Amino acid sequence: MQLPKIFQGESLTRLLQGAFAGFLATVVIGFGWGGWMLGSTAKKMADQSTSSAIVAALAPICVDKFQHATEAKATLAQLKLIDSWKRDSFIENGGWATFPGTESPNNNVAEACAKMLNELK
Repeated sequence: MQLPKIFQGESLTRLLQGAFAGFLATVVIGFGWGGWMLGSTAKKMADQSTSSAIVAALAPICVDKFQHATEAKATLAQLKLIDSWKRDSFIENGGWATFPGTESPNNNVAEACAKMLNELK
């Protein structure tokens, strides 16, 4: 059985070159502009989204715990006197960013809590 002319000689070379160019263009366009992504990238994005949602949900609870603590007004004044980059540590050490079921405070929640508290009057 003889192969068709498209699968012989220079025609075969051109066919393979065209197939490779088409594959390459599809991959470049798909990943560059088509929204395709690797599973690891999707997982990283999902983890970041989850972390942001947790912080958004727990930071107001941290603020509420802070406001209902004893001497809240004096503690708030003390918090505002501390350097901004140390405020999250102040919140962590006070225990306001530690929630039931966890043994240690959440640093991201403490940071968001400190920012929210700093905006209070």
